[in-house]
Amino acid sequence: MRTVTVVTLALLSVVACRQRAGESAKAESGAVAAPAPYDTVILETSRGRIVLELDRAKAPVSVANFERHVKAGFYDGLIFHRIAPDFVIQAGRVMESRAERTTQAPPIVNEAENGLQNLRGTVAMARTDYPNSATSEFFINLKDNSTKLDFRAATYEGFGYAVFGRVIEGMDVVDAIAATRPIQRGMYAEFPSNPTVIQRAYLQEAAPPPP
Repeated sequence: MRTVTVVTLALLSVVACRQRAGESAKAESGAVAAPAPYDTVILETSRGRIVLELDRAKAPVSVANFERHVKAGFYDGLIFHRIAPDFVIQAGRVMESRAERTTQAPPIVNEAENGLQNLRGTVAMARTDYPNSATSEFFINLKDNSTKLDFRAATYEGFGYAVFGRVIEGMDVVDAIAATRPIQRGMYAEFPSNPTVIQRAYLQEAAPPPP
């Protein structure tokens, strides 16, 4: 019995070592630890549904920031407050009453150098003139704006705007929002004459990749 036990333990030890070696190799190659690259955010608006696919692999900071606001319900009840025809529609700060919702999140680093271009249907972080100032506001490109909005140089004028996702469903809704006539209303030069409300924003996280 003792001999059998020793042999059995030896075999188990060999198997365990091989398993650990295999797991180590997978970890080193990234096969185990690699995150699923895409999450999906659904914007239920008063004009219809917009589905956004977020690219965590190329814009991890921007996506984490956006998802944090989504999970907190920050966007619920806000409107697309900026309508710039043939350019962008923008949301993330203003309610229909023009009251502003203030985020407590700090500004994030600008990821405009991630290789994602400001093409029609892509989603990017809005910001002030300072490159690393984005917080909660985002915009959807209505046309290819890469020449104007992509990263060109690490300067105030050339840093660009960080794309972190794209519309995969509901561009007809985006275009309907864009067709709303913009008007001057107080400090807002491109306020929609008939605002579109984000009634609810919620996240569908990607399933982890298989081992």
